[in-house]
Amino acid sequence: MLFRRVVLIACFAAAVVLAVSKYRPVSVCAGEIPPVSPEELKMTSEPLAPGAPAIILYRQVDRDDNGHTSHEDNYVRIKILTEEGRKYGDVEIPFIKGGNDVVHLRAHTIRPDGSAAEFDGKVFEKSIVKARGLKYLAKTFTLPDVQVGSIIEYSYTYDFKEYALYSSNWILSQELFTRAAKFSLKPYVGSFQNPFTVRWRPYLPPGTNPPQEGAADHIIRLEAHNIAAFQVEDFMPPENELKARVDFVYSDEPFEKDVDKYWKKVGKKLNGQVDGFVDKRKAMEEAVGQIVSPNDPPEVKLRKIYDRVQQLRNTSYELEKTEQEQKREKEKAPVNAEEVWKRGYGSGNDLTWLYLGLVRAAGFEAYGVYVSDRRNYFFSAQSMDRNKLDSNVVLVKLNGKDLYFDPGAACTPFGLLEWSETGVTGLRLDKEGGSWIQSTLPQSSESKIERKAKLNLSETGDLEGKLTVTYTGLEGMNRRVEKLHSDEADRKKYLEDEVKEYVPVAAEVDLTNQPDWKSSSQPLVAEFNVKIPGWVSGAGRRALLPVGLFSAPEKHIFEHTNRVHPIYFEFPLEKVDDITIDLPLGWQVQSLPAPQNQDGHVVAYNLKAEKDVNSLHLTRKVTVDFLMIDAKYYLALRNFFQVVRTGDEEQIVLQPGTASASN
Repeated sequence: MLFRRVVLIACFAAAVVLAVSKYRPVSVCAGEIPPVSPEELKMTSEPLAPGAPAIILYRQVDRDDNGHTSHEDNYVRIKILTEEGRKYGDVEIPFIKGGNDVVHLRAHTIRPDGSAAEFDGKVFEKSIVKARGLKYLAKTFTLPDVQVGSIIEYSYTYDFKEYALYSSNWILSQELFTRAAKFSLKPYVGSFQNPFTVRWRPYLPPGTNPPQEGAADHIIRLEAHNIAAFQVEDFMPPENELKARVDFVYSDEPFEKDVDKYWKKVGKKLNGQVDGFVDKRKAMEEAVGQIVSPNDPPEVKLRKIYDRVQQLRNTSYELEKTEQEQKREKEKAPVNAEEVWKRGYGSGNDLTWLYLGLVRAAGFEAYGVYVSDRRNYFFSAQSMDRNKLDSNVVLVKLNGKDLYFDPGAACTPFGLLEWSETGVTGLRLDKEGGSWIQSTLPQSSESKIERKAKLNLSETGDLEGKLTVTYTGLEGMNRRVEKLHSDEADRKKYLEDEVKEYVPVAAEVDLTNQPDWKSSSQPLVAEFNVKIPGWVSGAGRRALLPVGLFSAPEKHIFEHTNRVHPIYFEFPLEKVDDITIDLPLGWQVQSLPAPQNQDGHVVAYNLKAEKDVNSLHLTRKVTVDFLMIDAKYYLALRNFFQVVRTGDEEQIVLQPGTASASN
């Protein structure tokens, strides 16, 4: 039985409706769907969700894992209450390419007068998220004739990959208030020779009874009512981690009640699997001899081996092949590190374990580590869910320090991990069952956006000149991965659009170089010609030049007065600006804003404007040096960014040449 961890992205998902005879929906769900009531048709508001643009009247999720192919039937009914609520007629159903598919999609709209408009349009597919080894997509469609007062219903089935057992998660919290929801799971039980068990960990709203297993049919069921709308905020932890939910864990072994004993057993098993994969000493030593020189210093050896592994073909990041292409190539998963090396390709996980085998053969003390990817959830050992340790990295001990490496993560610089593997709990493997570690969190200075500009100010107030943007560390890696399979035209537009987003006003931007998109060892450097019309305003004897040229991203950050969730950044970072502006002949600087030097310990802001004979020099730096802080510190953080906005809006007062001459 193949195990894979798949997080089904939260969606108020859906089962379907074909006909509306007496408002009774026809759905793919196994259980009975209650008919639409006259009260639901007439309602104009929800007292428990005042001002809501729409509410979910009813949801149902029925999962059946007891077969060759698991499937999950989903149904949703939404009442449209305001004009703004009509947007919920545009539906997105997330799925994971190669892991599950969306089938049996049906939908319709019940108009306020009770008549129905069936959906018979096109269903589109779009990419919404990309992650290592997984492609997150969504089926999208638009329901017909959605009006204020309408009820929309839709349903579909998630069809999972054959002979695979996926983690199951009931997500109760949705973007909209939910009046009622039902969930069921018919768990996989395995065979007499290989039985499976399932247990669950609920995170439920107050007043909601925990799931119960039927004594006769062994189906696990849950009913919930009046579930508050989930509040989405900028810079918050993963949504699924914060939402009311029930997480299920399968095991082909009896569950161990003692947490430490459970993880010792898991650690020994995983260590045996990893050692079996990498323990090809002779082949690894021969490979190392081709990569490094005996006289190379230790860190040089580690880097050379790292670079060589990253040069191998990484199948986790390839565009999906057709079934015919896969059959032609007859690609089978390698059984050990020697096979990965000889073939010259492997999955991201295979390449990382190959690196482990190679550095051990080079004489380093190195360990395999399974860490928890914090992209969708945060890990807790108490959950006793091995599938939440879903990424692998290599720990190397050098000069008394623990160094972490993941060459299987595309475009990851030497000495760094991809952001979702940083600052997380991991299980370091050994024969005794392993021990818990915390992966390193990079310093803010290791992931920077540096913008260096040499500009000329025209008599009419336009700025024009050269701009170089350098993305280092995780800033460079993220952009390289995002555009891994894009063509040059798309990459060019992507970088130009990002520069336009930096500037608070309309700007003309043209990429002039060809950045190195393939390297992980060098920063991503982009050079531009830029023109910013009308940056300087004023008339007569004075002209005003704002100092925050690239300040737009901070202009609307943390504007809301209140905060519900913790504040969470993917990784610590810095933004550094160095701008020189040559003034027109005869122009003079009348006044400069006072320097800013705000140090909030985990955040910092520095701004300085200086003048020369015929030019201005502006330097600006914003530092975010934390991963997550509690919501109780939000007010202090909000006040800090208000200082940033105020500082960026300061003006340099200039005296144009004509005014100077008249004086």
